[in-house]
Amino acid sequence: MCAITRSRLHLVHPLGYRITDSNLKRAGMDYWQSLDVCEHADWAAFRSSPLGPQRLWLFTTRAERSFWDAAFTDGDGLVFGNEGEGAPSWLHEELVASRLTIPHANPALRSLNLSTAAGIAAFEALRQLREA
Repeated sequence: MCAITRSRLHLVHPLGYRITDSNLKRAGMDYWQSLDVCEHADWAAFRSSPLGPQRLWLFTTRAERSFWDAAFTDGDGLVFGNEGEGAPSWLHEELVASRLTIPHANPALRSLNLSTAAGIAAFEALRQLREA
């Protein structure tokens, strides 16, 4: 998705996986060579990077503000926790003012999977940028 939308992918270590040719092939990452990817040693390195986003939005089920109510601008970054545990508490505290949720109609279900949530968020941001 990042390669197709020309969005930069920031990978902040430690990752929950290793980036190897065999892992990329297994994941169907045939666009890897077309991807604008930046790896950062840790969160502090990411936040201080000149290549990093100007503003961050944390997508989480623990937010009350809908992503439909956010005004995305060029240079924003979309942040997602891992699929199993979500974002850590310290990240919720750091980005408390910019937490967003994707509403869903069935409150008995926990959340969307990570790739679906990332796609919804990215294309809403792109839609807004197109209209700006």
